[in-house]
Order: sequence, then structure tokens, then C-alpha cells
Amino acid sequence: MAQATQLELARLFADPALSGTTPRSLAMAPDGSRVTYLKGKADDADRLDLWEYHIKDAEHRLLVDADSLVSGAEVLSDEEKARRERMRLFASGIISYSWSKNSDALLFPLNGDLYYYQLSTAKAQKLTDTDEFETDASISPTGKKVAFIRQQNLYILDIATGKETQLTHDGGGVIKNGMAEFVAQEEMDRMTGYWWSPDDSKIAFTRIDESAVAEVVRNEIYADEIKLFNQRYPYTGTANVSIKLGVIDLNTAKTTWISHGENDDIYLPRVQWTDSSRYLSYQWQNRQQQQLELRLVDLANNNQQQTLVTERSDTWLNLHHDLYFLHNNSGFIWASERDGFKHLYHYDFSGKLIRQLTQGDWVVDEVAAIDEAKGLLYFSGRKDTPLERHLYQVSLKSADIKRLTEANYDHAVVMPKQANSFIDSYSNVTSPSKVALRALDGKVLTWLEQNKLNAQHPLTRYHSDLVAPKFGTLKAEDGQTLHYRLFAPKQFEKGKQYPVIVSVYGGPHAQRVTNSWSARDLYLHYLVQQGYLVFQLDNRGSYNRGKAFEDPIYKNLASIEIADQICGVEYLRTLPYVDAKRIGIYGHSYGGYMAIMAMFKAGDYFAAGVAGAPVTDWALYDTHYTERYLGHPKQNAQGYKQSAVFPYADGLKGGLLIYHGMADDNVLFTHSTKLYKQLQDKGLSFEMMNYPGSKHSMFGQPVQTHLHQTITEFFNKHFMQ
Repeated sequence: MAQATQLELARLFADPALSGTTPRSLAMAPDGSRVTYLKGKADDADRLDLWEYHIKDAEHRLLVDADSLVSGAEVLSDEEKARRERMRLFASGIISYSWSKNSDALLFPLNGDLYYYQLSTAKAQKLTDTDEFETDASISPTGKKVAFIRQQNLYILDIATGKETQLTHDGGGVIKNGMAEFVAQEEMDRMTGYWWSPDDSKIAFTRIDESAVAEVVRNEIYADEIKLFNQRYPYTGTANVSIKLGVIDLNTAKTTWISHGENDDIYLPRVQWTDSSRYLSYQWQNRQQQQLELRLVDLANNNQQQTLVTERSDTWLNLHHDLYFLHNNSGFIWASERDGFKHLYHYDFSGKLIRQLTQGDWVVDEVAAIDEAKGLLYFSGRKDTPLERHLYQVSLKSADIKRLTEANYDHAVVMPKQANSFIDSYSNVTSPSKVALRALDGKVLTWLEQNKLNAQHPLTRYHSDLVAPKFGTLKAEDGQTLHYRLFAPKQFEKGKQYPVIVSVYGGPHAQRVTNSWSARDLYLHYLVQQGYLVFQLDNRGSYNRGKAFEDPIYKNLASIEIADQICGVEYLRTLPYVDAKRIGIYGHSYGGYMAIMAMFKAGDYFAAGVAGAPVTDWALYDTHYTERYLGHPKQNAQGYKQSAVFPYADGLKGGLLIYHGMADDNVLFTHSTKLYKQLQDKGLSFEMMNYPGSKHSMFGQPVQTHLHQTITEFFNKHFMQ
């Protein structure tokens, strides 16, 4: 191998990606005959086409070239732009697709219309051709119809005849049918508002009324214009949408409304059919998010309801997608954190617990597949270490658990319903992702992307100069274990003390210290090559460690989290090669909030900080996220005040850089401008860098390059001169 080259900042964000080419949106055809995926073009990695790997023929094939259907720039509606931002989809071309249940066709959106690709003809049929946008399309379970949303109403289309039927008619303005409300998309991981019954005879859907939600004017500042949006935004403590759950009988066109009780100030985070079109389940969550009920509706018996499971918490309940109804209404699988860790439970159809399938001081990630004939369930989890995901097998009749994936790697798994193989996307902190189709015994059936570091791989010339971080643990004030990793040069210069940058997120539902590859870590390697050490620590409140690890942040944010980050700095100060006077902190979003709080509340530990797109005032954030952790502002006014950054501004001692996208529709630009004004009024010096047109994810090579150059120069100014 040729001598390694140090990373160049501009190269980190350029094409071809240094991490190599890995397929996106991997899926297995329901019959297990082929694997489908999205792949970027050779000259544009973010322009995606639809591909397959045919297992019997052992051949990769291009199914649909996006440019053959639509060339030139795509035009997206504002609703679709916002939807993609919340889904973190930043590509063009074919950005999503779905299989028919009988494995003979695929459905995908492109440029606002819908296309139906049949394997038998190898052609993409354009199903809609309108000026309006058709979104959130799905193929019915029998494969005969397609449902979609147009202008806030629900439609179906007969594939054979092309006939459209409009199912709802009052959508528009504040009324949305079949669409997920803002907090469902942003905070509940629910991107749809309708669900097909198993036999195509019915569609369950939500009807939301935004009348009570405050209408605000949101600015998006671009280089040459300012766009104003009238948006219904549910600030914490204010009204949410009014939501109804209905079922449309497609034979009679009659809608039946399902009662969820007299209290309308609730959430419906999940709706799901059993394997029978007679029974519909929905999950009811109270406004406080301390009670969650799984309810079952018998549509053939006067819509009679029963509550199958009730979960309660003194803090909050995390939502999940792990509800699986077994065949013939024989029972269901349910995930719960009732014993402190997310585990799986087997119930009969009446809601009686049969047995707890997994248990211990570790968490289940998600169910991968269930082989009912063999009585086996497959799930991903962290039984061996919280730093790695693995695929496990457990018997429905006993607690025997078997790991199926290789240790010392993190595995993201996709399994077909037959549960006879799995797609394994795996990596570790020094090895970019590889993708293999494996048998259950781990044998590689075929490589979907081996991603070899050969002479052609873009990372090869840099790879041998990258350093594996040191992993370790510390003890928090309450005795709980904190995991960290430290990026450092392979060899320390004798007697030299190095500056350290603490790379932080720190918020709930996130984990940074893992044994997995991430392209964003290349910037950390770059900083090491510039003479820095980089330290990451998952403080209490972060994810995949159980509720006792998360709950200490309840009703008072950035207190426990900052204490744990200080614990990390105190450890760094014990290292002879660390310069205790040159420790900085950098984070984005919740990490930006953490960076500001660290600079304001722990100025004796942090000499400089960079805060990206920071939350500064939780009163400006939405209901479902904010009230989950801080409660309602009327009941916890002191907690909201103490969790905002403003009371601590006088504690700023070192250098502070704040950056923000000026079109951010998640953490609004107002968060930063409000802090800018306070710091200016107090005569406190700081730096700012604002990006016209950029949203929360700061997407795009020019922005990312300039942003990281700005961050690097800021730390160099404070620590290297």
C-alpha cells in the first residue's frame, strides 16, 4: 500500500464519498427472490436510481434510471420539501419505493407523480400525471390498488383501469385527511396517516383539524429573498391538532369514526391492523406521555373496544414500532420498558401475558422477523455490549437467545418475512460499511457491496493514517457507567500536551459512542491530524442504556448532562498529554444547546465552544418533544427557565461561535437571534456564521465544507496560536 495521505477538509464532503458506495434503502422482495436498493449515479451520488440483485441469477441490474423518466431539476411542493426534511432525505431521483405483497411490482414517486414498475414488462408505468403533488403512496395488500394523498385528501387508484376514486372531500386549509401531523412526523416517527386493511376492503385514516394550533409566520432567509410561511406550529404548552380516527369501507364508501374517548388532548402515535380486516388496533397516548394504551377495535361488533396493554411511567414512555400480530389472531408481540430496559413480551389475543421473551440489563432495538412455524423470533439488540447492534434469535417457548452476527462489528439488519436469510450492513469504527446477504448461520450467500479498500476505493490513500479511538468507561455521580471514546494520534510527541475538542450531542434518543463507522467521524480524524485530540462521551439522558440512564434529565435539561461532560473533562485532565487549558466543545442541534450551556455553566472547564443550530429557549420548541422531557410549562415553569440558556449567559468566559441555517424549520433561526440579542445587550463578545437557505441538516457540499472550515479556523485561533 502506498504511503497514506492526510485528509483534506474539502475532500471530506466531495464525491465520490470517502466511505465508499453502499446501497441505500435495502429491501428484500416479499418472496425472497431479489434484493432491491437505491444507488447514486457515477457522476452524481445524490441522484438515485432503482436497482436489484437477483439472487438466483447472481446479478446486479438497473431497474429504473430516474433520468429516463424525468430529467432536469425536480420541482417539489413546500409540503414535500418539509416532509423530506423531516425524513432526512436529501437526494433526488427515486428517493423511496415499496414492493407489492406478491413481489411482481414496485411503486415509487418521482417529481410529484407516481410510477408503477412491473417486473414482467420491465417498464415503469406513470400512474398519475397532474399539476398537483401525489405523496405518501402505497400499494394495497392484494396489489390491485394504490392509495395516495393529493391536496390533503385521500385517494385510491385502480392499477388495471387507471380509475381514481376520491375517498375524502373536506381536506384543505386546516383539515388534513390521511396525513401525519407535524409532531407525528418530527417526533413520533409516524410519516403516514392512513393504513390499508389486509384484504383491501377498508382503509383506516386520521383526520386532523389544525384550527386550534397557533398560526405563526415563519421566515426562511435565502441569499436573494426572504420567504414567509404561515405555519400551524404547536409550541410547547399550546394546543395540538384535534385528531379523529376513521375507517372507510371501500365497497360502500361509508366512513365509520372510532371513539378514542372524551379527552381530545391526546396523541395517536400508532395505528395497525391485525392479520384480519375485522380488527384494528391503535395506540392512545396521553398529553403527558406517561400513559400508553394499546387498544383493539372489533369492527364487526359495533366497534367494541378493549385495552390489550397499558404502560405507565413516572417520567415518560418511549414510543416504538415493535407490535406484531401473529396469524389467526393467536396473539401478539409487544415491546416494553416496564422493567427498566426495552424487552419483548408475548401476549395472547385477549391481552393476557404469556411470557417475557427477553430480559436483562440490556436493550432490544427492534424485531426483525418472526418465524411462527418454527416458533422463533429474530431481533436486533445490544445483549453483548451497548456499543454494537447484533441480530439474535429467541424461541417463543423459552428464553434461549442466540447471537447470529459477528462480534466487534455493528450490524444493521433487514430480514424477509420467511426469516431464512438476512441482509447484513455491518461496520466498525475503522471499517466502512459492507453489505452481505447471509444465511442464518452467518455464511455469506453473496456480497451486495464488499466495499473493499483496494486501489480504486477513495478512502484507501487515507485509511492507514486514520486512528482507532480508545474506548473506556467512567462513573457518573450516581454510580452509573458512562461510555467514552478518545481519538488521538498513533504516537504522542514526547512531553507535548494537546488541545482537546469534546464532540457532543448529549440529548435523548441518540448515542454517539458506538463501534460503528460514520462518515461524519472523518472530520474527527481530520482534527486529530491537525494536532487535536477528540473526546466523545454519552452522558446520562442518551439512548440504548435503559430508562434509569435516561430519566435523570426529566424536568431539568442540561444539568445532569453537563455534569457528566464535566466528569469526562476531569478524566481528560488526568492524562499527561492533555492541555487542561485548551479544551473546547462542539455540537449541533441538541449538541449546540449543550455547547452553549457548557460555555455558560462550565467556563472553568471549556475554553472555547462551537454551537450549531442550538435550541436556546424550550418555549420555542414543539409540544411532543419538549413536554416529554420537561412536562407542561404551566406545571414546570421553573424547569423551563432553568433549562433555557439565557439565565447563564454571564458565565461566558471563553470564545463562542454560533452558526445556524437561516431556513431551519426544526430549530427555528429565532433560537439563535434571540441569544444574539441578549449577548449583544450584555456586551459579551461572540462570533456567528449564518447560512442563507440552509435548513437544520445543513445539507450540501459547499455549505458543509465552508462550515467545517469555519469551525476549524475558530478552534485554531483559540488553541493553536
